[in-house]
Amino acid sequence: MNTSLPDSARISSGPSGRMRALLPAVTVAVVLVAMWELYVRVGDIRPQVLPAPSRVLDQGWAHRSDIAGHAAATLQVTVVGFAVSLVLAWVLATTVDFSPWLRCALVPLFVVSQTLPIIAIAPLMIIWFGFGLLPKVLVIALATFFPMTIGLIEGFAAADRDAGALLRSMGASRRQEFRYVRMPAALPRFFTSLRIGITYAVVGAVFAEYVGATSGLGIYMATQKNSFRTDLVLAAVVVTAAVSLLLYLLTYAVERIVAPWALTTGSRP
Repeated sequence: MNTSLPDSARISSGPSGRMRALLPAVTVAVVLVAMWELYVRVGDIRPQVLPAPSRVLDQGWAHRSDIAGHAAATLQVTVVGFAVSLVLAWVLATTVDFSPWLRCALVPLFVVSQTLPIIAIAPLMIIWFGFGLLPKVLVIALATFFPMTIGLIEGFAAADRDAGALLRSMGASRRQEFRYVRMPAALPRFFTSLRIGITYAVVGAVFAEYVGATSGLGIYMATQKNSFRTDLVLAAVVVTAAVSLLLYLLTYAVERIVAPWALTTGSRP
């Protein structure tokens, strides 16, 4: 059976195809930024209220050392928190896959955990665990483990039953079926969930820092907001978006190494 991609798919997945796919988004972004710049200049808006994009970039570059230091702190918290969430998701999803009873017992609790407002939980984490690394890691884990766990659970359940039955007929154990059939089948959905989770991780880290921290983009934004430096707040927002985008794209690089067979399913950048 020929499983190669059609010519149109190969073309669209090449560098020129990727550039064409990004062109509409880039065009809209450039137009919006230009309109923002024009509105501020024509309307003579005070920088404390709405700085022009040119001022945001200029002041962000002037304070790049401070912003870079806080960005590094946020990135460290994000990576640690997301790593904890990733391990938690795999352990829970694997456990649930081996026990249908636990699936019925735990999945509703996973859903309930996502109804807890982070805006209310984060201050409590600071009160209970102080201003160190632990409360921020817990906030990130709470915000991100759900999509990855559910993605894995559904991916395991979507494995080819005929392939699993064939392995069992050949004497394979449940663990061998999980390793050779269920886990590879779950990886495409897992990486989709991973991309959702990594964006939540950055947002969760910034919010946790905003509530209480000694360093990080969240506390930097809070400090600059109190000083009416809207331009530096927006500069930190731009850096936060850049970090999120970088981590998002990094998941594709990891997917190409870990699950290259998933590249033929869905769209890829």
